[in-house]
Amino acid sequence: MDIEIKEVLTKRDLKKFIEFPHLLYKNDPMYIPALNMDEMATLKKSNPSFAHCQARYFLAYKGKRIVGRVAAIINHNANRDWKEKNIRFGWFDFIDDINVSRKLLEAVGKWGIECGMERISGPWGFTDMDKEGLLTEGFDQLQSITTLYNYPYYSKHLEQLGFMKDVEWVQMKLDLPQVKNPKFEKFDKIICEKYGLSILKPKNKKELIGRAKEIFKVLNDSYCVLHEFSKLNEEQINTYIAQYIPLINIELICLIVDSDNRIVGFAITMPSLSKAFQKAKGKLFPTGWYHILKALKSNDTIECYLIGFIPEYQNKGLNALIFNHLHSKYLELGVKKLVANPQLESNTAAQRLFGSYETEIFARRRTYFNHLSNQSKNERCQ
Repeated sequence: MDIEIKEVLTKRDLKKFIEFPHLLYKNDPMYIPALNMDEMATLKKSNPSFAHCQARYFLAYKGKRIVGRVAAIINHNANRDWKEKNIRFGWFDFIDDINVSRKLLEAVGKWGIECGMERISGPWGFTDMDKEGLLTEGFDQLQSITTLYNYPYYSKHLEQLGFMKDVEWVQMKLDLPQVKNPKFEKFDKIICEKYGLSILKPKNKKELIGRAKEIFKVLNDSYCVLHEFSKLNEEQINTYIAQYIPLINIELICLIVDSDNRIVGFAITMPSLSKAFQKAKGKLFPTGWYHILKALKSNDTIECYLIGFIPEYQNKGLNALIFNHLHSKYLELGVKKLVANPQLESNTAAQRLFGSYETEIFARRRTYFNHLSNQSKNERCQ
């Protein structure tokens, strides 16, 4: 049966685009459905990323049956900052049929050529706050809600289609020691005295929201050297503050300030929501909210979502200061495991964040790239 690629042009089609993975992974115990409402907010034109991004979405059909999807994204800020003409692909899911994956990527590439792009890479999102990196190792492990899950055949398809390794991430986890090391307390005191630092403890959510933009400024300054990162603008930051701050437990974050009360480093950790999202099945109602709320209140696994330090305080031991502070709270809450977000394999500084603990790599992720034909370029991108 022939494969037909159709662009998503209506809200109804966008809903089909969002729900396709729920069908593809219906019987997979490791799949974690994203919340449909979050996916809709990200993919709609009201997403503030569209201030500097363009995007088109495509569905693959065999007859009336949807067999694949892909998002094509041009992030003009990233292309400017990294001096490249790159079109991204993301939200890339498909049945195990090489013709389906080929047709989807051809649709992305065709639009990229029309827009004057020379390179195609992915999976990426609009920003680094979106899911990125194809899972290549750790298929038997339950992943985080912030990361992609996919079947093992995905990478085989890309390689068969001539795509090459772009960048790779490793993801680590550890069994949390149930007793704190007294040497860490002494080390913390030395670090604080040497650099004039202290731990800021927000009294409530209101105070945290008042400092939230500072946190994202540190994130921008910390992450700007990482591959394909583009700084978040003010509207994007406001959106993420409204979306995520209400979920944060202020006792599970750590903010480091200098003698001028300026935030110079931070870590945001949260209870794992992976199992709760599986039970929610993509919907907050009627019972999804209950499973999420329950996981936030009682959980033996903590995930480190974001961590960053401004450049002048990197590689100065602040990571140990953060995790020693959080370790105490983890023990109070009965936490047994800690999971890190993916870290670039080349980012050895990030991988040393857990240097005081015995860690294991439980997942690897990779983006792939290929070169686009320079033929049939149009001067304007519609």
